[in-house]
Amino acid sequence: MRTTSLALALCVPALVLSAGTTKPKKHTSGPIKSSKEAKAIAEQETGGKAVTARRIPLNGASGGWEVEIRMPRETQGWRCIIDSDTHMVHSKTRIAQPGGKSKTEGPVRMIKGTR
Repeated sequence: MRTTSLALALCVPALVLSAGTTKPKKHTSGPIKSSKEAKAIAEQETGGKAVTARRIPLNGASGGWEVEIRMPRETQGWRCIIDSDTHMVHSKTRIAQPGGKSKTEGPVRMIKGTR
């Protein structure tokens, strides 16, 4: 009887400690390879929706990504430059909302009868 209570006393702290731990986060290694990864990083940083992503040369061999972010319910969006090596936002700049007409564009005109 005494050995079962001793074994139980030893197992309970181990169970409590193992229940409190979570899985370690998967660390990505190497440069960002796809626009999907770059968009996900920029969306997490700004809280908006990524519209476009393109590769750009940036301070090293692997370069970086330029991602334009549309911010719903705001007048301006973001342009994020993401370092491909560190997977971090290098810079953020406010821009006109990407993916829509800006106020300076005006309506589209159709001119008929010309080639």
